[in-house]
Amino acid sequence: MASNATSRSAPDPTDGTLGPRARAAAWRRLGSETFDVVVVGGGVVGAGAALDAATRGLKVAVVEARDLASGTSSRSSKLFHGGLRYLEQLEFGLVREALRERELMLTRLAPHLVKPVSFLYPLRNRVWERPYTAAGLFLYDSMGGARSVPGQRHLTRSGALRLMPALRRDALIGGIRYYDAQADDARHTMTVARTAAHYGAVVRTSTQVVDFLHEADRVSGVRVRDVETGELADVRAEVVINCTGVWTDELQKASGSRGRFRVRASKGVHIVVPRDRIVAEDTGLILRTEKSVLFVIPWRNHWIVGTTDTDWNLDLAHPAATRKDIDYILDQVNTVLATPLTHDDIEGVYAGLRPLLAGESEESSKLSREHAVARVAPGLVAIAGGKYTTYRVMAADAVDAAAVDLPGRTRPSITDQVPLLGADGYHALVNQIDLLATRHGVHPYRIRHLLDRYGSLIHEVLDVDNPDLLKPVDAAPDYLKAEIVYAATHEAALHLEDVLARRTRISIEYPHRGQDCARQVAELIAPTLDWDAKTIDHEVEVYQARVQAERDSQTLPADEAADATRSAAPESRPYLLEPIT
Repeated sequence: MASNATSRSAPDPTDGTLGPRARAAAWRRLGSETFDVVVVGGGVVGAGAALDAATRGLKVAVVEARDLASGTSSRSSKLFHGGLRYLEQLEFGLVREALRERELMLTRLAPHLVKPVSFLYPLRNRVWERPYTAAGLFLYDSMGGARSVPGQRHLTRSGALRLMPALRRDALIGGIRYYDAQADDARHTMTVARTAAHYGAVVRTSTQVVDFLHEADRVSGVRVRDVETGELADVRAEVVINCTGVWTDELQKASGSRGRFRVRASKGVHIVVPRDRIVAEDTGLILRTEKSVLFVIPWRNHWIVGTTDTDWNLDLAHPAATRKDIDYILDQVNTVLATPLTHDDIEGVYAGLRPLLAGESEESSKLSREHAVARVAPGLVAIAGGKYTTYRVMAADAVDAAAVDLPGRTRPSITDQVPLLGADGYHALVNQIDLLATRHGVHPYRIRHLLDRYGSLIHEVLDVDNPDLLKPVDAAPDYLKAEIVYAATHEAALHLEDVLARRTRISIEYPHRGQDCARQVAELIAPTLDWDAKTIDHEVEVYQARVQAERDSQTLPADEAADATRSAAPESRPYLLEPIT
């Protein structure tokens, strides 16, 4: 059993590397040690809970059935924002909390990953809209306390059109520019997980919970399967925290406990188009729609446009975008564009599921984005709801709730003072971009790109023995070969899909969606993952089938048909769906 919290020895810190050696060591530890906390789910809340527990001095493990951020946490709008529309729903507490978290990320915790981004709000009504919107934005600018981004700025129609010439002149009578923040959600989640590992957490992907362990009337751990090998292990813990998002209800049923809340999945679809298809300065666009809002978000050399908000009751692992979803996004954004977007402009499409706390009969867009925490049973805590921006608060609340089942006194959360890996030293390195470029023989613009993905870990990426790794991937030149290798050696990538869809965003940033570079990427990571030629062929075939299934599903009109098409593609993790024997 775990010792008293006040006498618990501190975990041995590591460098946060999640490669094959760490994976093997993690499996041995899972089956042989007793943990204070086992977190189920490797999304941002699960990774955040592991970091929160580890930095309180608790012995913690986090297990994920697929890949870090493989669900909702890689398929968001990529924003750290307060949620401007939640002001209209009078969710002031949520907005205030989210704005405080946004500021923490920008200034202290993850300045290398989270960046300011501005949005233009086009005004269409001459009488009431400007004062109404200005009042809302004044609240938005002031509710979160200290802020590092500029406040709102009012524009005439001519001023707004200079900022975004792509807009139709008759689509607005003026505008207001305001600021939020954005991040690559998948990389941010992975970095949270690596930071948890740095502070002693056992982090293991491709590790599926298949049952719960019980002692008398309490949950005492979980049984897990290595979905790469099929091997089983029992992981014992004082308390298990369910951080599985849209899978929350399923896991609660598997535990034999009755849930305290219900989670409804709402599908959100985004499209990605080239930057030159919408002519604008470095600002995004927010549009009010009949159902919600639509964002046009600058994303390097692209725009992300979305999102939709519809109920989803089908495959939770692979939500499918339909032709109807894509048409809706195009129709909405084309109401204001002088040159309409077409299907031919689309480079990538992705669909994610929001885990909303369900009411009796509300529309999904009206469901609360607040989160709920419950002690479902002795030894089992569940958390659901919330939004990406408030993951740190959710994680702290979950560990607070778990403290009831831990011996001794649990220390308070300190993650508001714990920078993520890569944050320390980031600003100094930004001032040394030219020196770094000369040292590594890489163009300064690429150093900037790498700093905004790895921060001060950039040296781990670029200090390579083979100079060829400092060259770009042939069919995805935004990424260096060294980044591909690093994904496998340090960032827990186990499959081709992990690299193309989450460690990089090649799957949505190029029209070929990763198909044209799949083999080269597989060959780059093969030595690290000990793949032979047959395994390389298999990984490429599985990825190609995934992309084709997604393309096909996006031509179908209804969810059911799209789901059947997408779900027919094979899984890269071989034992994920097999029943327990």
